[in-house]
Amino acid sequence: MINKQTIDLDFDRQHIWHPYTSMTQPIPVYPVTHASHNLIHLETGEQLIDGMASWWSAIHGYGHPVLKNAVIEQVDKMSHVMFGGITHQPAVELCKKLVAITPSKLQKVFLADSGSVSVEVAIKMALQYWLSQGVTSKQKLMTPYKGYHGDTFAAMSVCDPINSMHSLYQGFLPEHVFVPAPKTQFGQQFDKLEAHHLAQYFEEHHQHVAAFIIEPIVQNAGGMNFYHPEYLRTVRELCDRYGVLLICDEIATGFGRTGKLFAVEHADIEPDILCIGKALTGGMMTLSATLTTDKIAIGISEGEAGVLMHGPTFMGNPLACAVACASIDLLLEQDWQQRISQIYIQLQQLNKCSELDAVANVRTLGAIGVVELNDAAGNVDVAKIQAYFVEQGVWIRPFGKLIYLMPPYISDDTSIKKLCDTIYNAIKGKYYA
Repeated sequence: MINKQTIDLDFDRQHIWHPYTSMTQPIPVYPVTHASHNLIHLETGEQLIDGMASWWSAIHGYGHPVLKNAVIEQVDKMSHVMFGGITHQPAVELCKKLVAITPSKLQKVFLADSGSVSVEVAIKMALQYWLSQGVTSKQKLMTPYKGYHGDTFAAMSVCDPINSMHSLYQGFLPEHVFVPAPKTQFGQQFDKLEAHHLAQYFEEHHQHVAAFIIEPIVQNAGGMNFYHPEYLRTVRELCDRYGVLLICDEIATGFGRTGKLFAVEHADIEPDILCIGKALTGGMMTLSATLTTDKIAIGISEGEAGVLMHGPTFMGNPLACAVACASIDLLLEQDWQQRISQIYIQLQQLNKCSELDAVANVRTLGAIGVVELNDAAGNVDVAKIQAYFVEQGVWIRPFGKLIYLMPPYISDDTSIKKLCDTIYNAIKGKYYA
């Protein structure tokens, strides 16, 4: 039964700080009573088709009985126990599944709270590995511009330093080595000059670089850049040649979003460290994991500290692990590749946006669709366009010059058509500015 109590929007406005929002001039928030299938239900009665999968996590939609039952069955046993000195079946089963479905060299799993924390752990792994080898010079990271890896401090330090939401923290963050963002787009012929330029950066900086961190194939919140797999293969080759670890951040791309179970499969490479999150639990609750190789795990364990210096309070939370196991099984037991392929076909309806003067580019990959506005159109007015979207019965959250879709995998053709048509009409009607 849905709680009929009215949501106190005045209190919300006065006291609750929402993501990336001003407390003096907050944009409107919409009161949600419940969510079901691919719909978000508002207190005011509207049903919104979800185009965001709750920031790319709710791949199975909302209220899926398999995921609900996993939570119910586990909560009757235990909702949480500390992971220090204790283990339990949900964590063991989840780690078994993760080792089985990720690249074969990734044999060690560290469970964490959120995507940003998994990146923090990955960075600690890389730095501590080299220290354990007696190499004290490798204290920096290398990463492309346009990247985004999270909102905590170490994660912020490898986000784009100029155009990202974290640029105002320059001077406070560790300074790392930034290389040009990948330019050759997915599906184009790879420009070998990119490999040449990358090699120059490695040649100049490798002695001080512990790891190269990158989002495989899709740079997400830094600009939705879909790049050529050869760029990623080149990074892997250069890391091997120059003695640099490779961290792949699959928090947004993992679990089928790009058309492969993990985006590294497009390039047929294996990272030294892999970060996953978001869709790991099907959007039911927060959980992430950082996977690494025997070489790195043993190297850290045989070093001076003897342990990895990290241990979140809610590490290995049984509820989250149980529902993550259920989510992975639910995904793999269906023909998820066909489902992603069908969503990709339907997202081609965004191509008609190319005829609009305000649009610079339309691109799609897997279950991701992006419409990028040109410089003349400027950044999207989020409050204005979301009001229009809600009026039209859809939920889409743009950022910068990008209006994009990452719908739940259960979205049917009619829902995706509605999402695509609404984006077209919003731009055509200039509801974005």
